[in-house]
Amino acid sequence: MNICVVGAGYVGLVTGVGLAELGHKVSCVDVDKKKIDKLKRGIVPFYERDLERLVRKNLEVKNISFTTDLEEGLKDSLFVFIAVGTPSRENGEADLSQIIQVTENMAAFMQDYKIIVIKSTVPADAFQLIRKILTKKKREGIDFDLVSNPEFLREGEAVYDFFHPTRIVIGVDEGKEEVAEKLAELFRPLNAPIIKTSIINAQMIKYASNVFLASRISFINEIANICEKVGADVEEIARGMSFDKRLGDGYLKPGIGFGGPCLIKDLKALIKIAETYGYEAQHLKSILAKNEHQVKHILLKVKKVLGDFLYGKTIGVLGLTFKPGTNDVRSSLALRIIDLLRKEGAQVKAYDPWGMEEAKLCLSDLNLCKDPYEVALGADMLLILTGWEEFKKIDFARIKKILKEPIIVDGVNLLDPEKMRALGFMYKGVGR
Repeated sequence: MNICVVGAGYVGLVTGVGLAELGHKVSCVDVDKKKIDKLKRGIVPFYERDLERLVRKNLEVKNISFTTDLEEGLKDSLFVFIAVGTPSRENGEADLSQIIQVTENMAAFMQDYKIIVIKSTVPADAFQLIRKILTKKKREGIDFDLVSNPEFLREGEAVYDFFHPTRIVIGVDEGKEEVAEKLAELFRPLNAPIIKTSIINAQMIKYASNVFLASRISFINEIANICEKVGADVEEIARGMSFDKRLGDGYLKPGIGFGGPCLIKDLKALIKIAETYGYEAQHLKSILAKNEHQVKHILLKVKKVLGDFLYGKTIGVLGLTFKPGTNDVRSSLALRIIDLLRKEGAQVKAYDPWGMEEAKLCLSDLNLCKDPYEVALGADMLLILTGWEEFKKIDFARIKKILKEPIIVDGVNLLDPEKMRALGFMYKGVGR
């Protein structure tokens, strides 16, 4: 099957490479010429485990190609997956400008029937806008059909998630069951449950899923803060909860809060959607408020060990990305916390295995170090803000010798408190 994927970011590239790996001929289109030039050489411009290997493999067998020419990408393709960004505007609503631009260009270039599959996370009324643009020049049902197919990929595990999906959600209008079945056939080799529903239901499944995950993180952080007051260990609380099949153990890891390009964006968008329809989503607003509070809670932890006045203090930070396994710093709470520390007058030295170049684009004057030991050298304390597994392998006996004071604030509960204290550290986790 010939397939076009518009947008070569995390979602688009993983989707395109995944479909190529399943044996289809995929053309990935993006307006970023530098990105496309790299991809043509088998270089993925961001870090995602195992993705570059699959790009190179499928370039070699000619199952995937890359271009900036949408007309070229559309040629001979039955399916067109749109996976461009829909970032948050200042008021929280989704910015649909990229969707609009792609749709206008498609209306001009389409020469034959296409099944247009929206992977981007958009409010349901965006489909009315897409339809309105397309029907200026094309006829629905004859020249095109629209499908909603939201993605559920985790950055850092996106390749695995593509090939091991928990479900495939396909949303179509009433009477378009044949269109839904054609899309379902693409994904049948993945052996996942296929949910066929309406477009609005498909979009709400995506929003509700991400917002529920965000709510679990805010919930466990609230429990963690209570645990600190009463003297309980939140890690044990979460473990005890996980045995209840109704609860499970997913997204019950306390820390600095949820960041990244999806959860915050989708939470704000759903709040805005509710307001548009005259509903005040107080519970959703409380999830967002708790996330903001958690950032300040981490800052308070630092002040409790260094004193209220951070001016002149040097803080070594490990972790800059919004989560381990990616170089993505979009909406990274680690960067938010660093910014707050610097506004309090602290000097910050930082290291991250993959996200340093990206972080420098956000905080150009950030003092970046070559390894965790350079971060710790002469610092008043060590602050862990991203849970990279490699941080567990650090020689903490060496770290203790080069810190001014043996203090660790572990914002993601990465380390074992007993081991750290046995080494002579003052160790502060979250809810422990």
